[in-house]
Amino acid sequence: MRWSLLAAISASPLVLSVFAFGAAPSPGPTRLSGPVTHENLTVYFIHGPSAPGKAPLTLEEALAKRTVEVRETGNVNQLEIENLGEDEVFIQSGDIVKGGQQDRALMVSLVLPSKSGRIAIDSFCVEQGRWSARGGEDVRRFSSATAHVPSREMKIALRAPKAPAVAGLFAGSSRPGYAAETGIRQSEVWDGVRKMQNRLTENVGSTVSAAQSPSSLQLALENDKLVALQRDYIDALKAPGETDDDIIGYVFAVNGKLNSADLYPSNALFRKMWGKLLRSSATEAIGHKGEASEAAPSIETVTTFLADAERGRGSQKALTADLTLDTREGEKAYYFETTRASGWLHRNYLAK
Repeated sequence: MRWSLLAAISASPLVLSVFAFGAAPSPGPTRLSGPVTHENLTVYFIHGPSAPGKAPLTLEEALAKRTVEVRETGNVNQLEIENLGEDEVFIQSGDIVKGGQQDRALMVSLVLPSKSGRIAIDSFCVEQGRWSARGGEDVRRFSSATAHVPSREMKIALRAPKAPAVAGLFAGSSRPGYAAETGIRQSEVWDGVRKMQNRLTENVGSTVSAAQSPSSLQLALENDKLVALQRDYIDALKAPGETDDDIIGYVFAVNGKLNSADLYPSNALFRKMWGKLLRSSATEAIGHKGEASEAAPSIETVTTFLADAERGRGSQKALTADLTLDTREGEKAYYFETTRASGWLHRNYLAK
């Protein structure tokens, strides 16, 4: 699956402007607010026009309602997803699905239409070694999607452009370079899981790996001591993201270093994703506690970070008949945007 963007946010100091696509909000002033900081995690909020109407279900909601099925295909790096319900379902790159033969992280952001039929979606393992049922889980299907990849490095491994010699992944499995590209990315993801588990173990004060499957990132994220530490960040930072009905995204920094940003067409969708993303950001911050830190970036610095990514060299790829992915690479950041005919669906920025 692939995607596309056409620069939608242009920036000047302190002010951004959002330009609409189809049914997206009308153009209007967009601003950054913050920073709000707890310990080593700093958050900024992106305000702008919010698309009216009902937000789609998230993958987490749809799996809980059993209106979506995510299935194994026999291909470790590709799953099958189907929306059985009447509501659209939003999937975000980096969503972790639990179960099957190995826990996976999904590679792309997209929206599943109602009664979608079976759709292939690229994925990477965030659990190494297991290829059988775990406990009472269904080895053919995935049961939940409560967590998001808590690592900038792993997100880059999932999505960022690679050298032309192995650029086949975004072109499809039949294209030259696909196998080499997939292998490189998978190794980077596994390495990222190990590093994150090691950092969390050090800062939590006890191992976060689960005896049931020591390599599982998902099970590590469910560790009781880690969840307790996350709660302090969430208690301090969640409410500020729910105060204004024009908040449509956020940017965060760890130890004073800009990390990433996510932007949505509506406040309704942002609020659905906010708790999950904040847990992920808090986990990343916990993993980097005790490292060298600096002052929180200024609003001007954050604005420059967003603009640099948007102005980068770009390429567009089709994900489905209705969805495209635009990938841009700036000097210091990447920019990814999923769009469809009626408007853009998700924008993501990753610091290099």
